Amino acid sequence: MTEQELLLCLKELNAQVKDFEKGNILLHAGSMTDRMGLVLSGGVTIESNDVWGNCTILSHVGPADFFAETYAMLPDEVMLVDVRASQDSRILFLKIGSLFMRPPEPARETGNPEQTILFKLTRNLMMISAHKNLALSGRSFHTAPKSARGRILSYLNSVSLREKSSEFDIPFNRQQLADYLNLERTNMSKELGRMQREGILTCRKNHFVLHS
Repeated sequence: MTEQELLLCLKELNAQVKDFEKGNILLHAGSMTDRMGLVLSGGVTIESNDVWGNCTILSHVGPADFFAETYAMLPDEVMLVDVRASQDSRILFLKIGSLFMRPPEPARETGNPEQTILFKLTRNLMMISAHKNLALSGRSFHTAPKSARGRILSYLNSVSLREKSSEFDIPFNRQQLADYLNLERTNMSKELGRMQREGILTCRKNHFVLHS
């Protein structure tokens, strides 16, 4: 989009910037929302928390990434997840719930309806949803192996491929990584220790090096 189109979108979508401290809940399971969020700084985790206190981390959303776009496009749908700030964060909220109820405006410059702001925004939202589907399907690959080692290596290999490097940082601390891979933290830490002793990888906090 052009800068002029972006400014118009921010106005039309009632853009609001809010700050959240680490650990704060941005959106609660059981509620409904007509707003999607864009992480300007910091990061959030998408979590499934049950009444017994069990937490499963479904994904991490970092700077320049979106969250809650599906719920915002379906404002009558109850959220099944919590969105929590994983660190001090600044979030841009965009109200898109009623966006698709409006008739498209004709293009002013080219006469081509595909160049309208509505078309561009819809196209961009589809791309965001496609990327999010890839991220969620990726987690299913990582939790498919039965062993802790298989799950850890599946996730680390995917990060290595995405970063195009055998050395990288991950967006999770140890507890968050265990929750994301659906593992007990103690068992995961023991497996990481064994893999380090075997020379498969080196790790310190959230920094990893994979050895071929």
